Amino acid sequence: MNILVCVKQVPDTSGVEIQIDPQTGALLRDGVPSIVNPYDKYALERAVRLKETHGGMVTVVSMGPPQAEAALRECLAVGADRAVLLSDRVFAGSDTFATSYILAAAARKLGGFDLIFCGKHAIDGDTGQVGPELAEHLGIAQITYVAELELSGSTLRAKREHEEGYERYEAALPVLVSVVKTETEPRFPTIKGKMAANRAEIVRWTVADLEINPAKVGLAGSPTKVLRSFTPTREKVGVMIAEGTAAEKAKQLISLLGEAKVI
Repeated sequence: MNILVCVKQVPDTSGVEIQIDPQTGALLRDGVPSIVNPYDKYALERAVRLKETHGGMVTVVSMGPPQAEAALRECLAVGADRAVLLSDRVFAGSDTFATSYILAAAARKLGGFDLIFCGKHAIDGDTGQVGPELAEHLGIAQITYVAELELSGSTLRAKREHEEGYERYEAALPVLVSVVKTETEPRFPTIKGKMAANRAEIVRWTVADLEINPAKVGLAGSPTKVLRSFTPTREKVGVMIAEGTAAEKAKQLISLLGEAKVI
């Protein structure tokens, strides 16, 4: 079983107000700690569990600046076998289509994969486009928003989450799946795992290593452009009823709901 997991290092937005560059519309990451995209952790956990059951190898790949190596080492510490960092200044500004084009080139260079895992989306962009676009570049089947999966021979059975419930799918390998959060939480690295990850070699590939057309990556090669990004204004939406007895508070609440035409 040969498995590829695509991961992304993203800014940790918990408890931090993210600023936006007014010139480029990009997130300002200076001073904001970085983490492995949470959904990608669930994808990696699924991949490692399949490896433990069926054998094989798990490769993690990430496109980003040199500091994204820390995210890959974290993945190695929890069960990935090898890691590849796609890092080149030419890649800067790539939209989802250009990013998936780069990842597809890396997947081909690494060799054939039975399964490719992605998180359902990255928390910094929230598009959910890279996984499906990667599958299209590679010409393989895809199942998105996967909550549960089971492998039987060369067939993958998946439970897909959507707005009105769940759907059941089957696909023949190779297939790409994007994973939602599940009850199966990602594991924590052990001391032994961290030590091994710190010693591991991270393969680094540039645009030259991937033998791709530089005109198809970066800002120049991205068919979509961000015209405007902004932080939404926060408006007061709640009213605290602090004074009076419980019965008086209830009357005030009913009155306020009536004024708001809720009841």
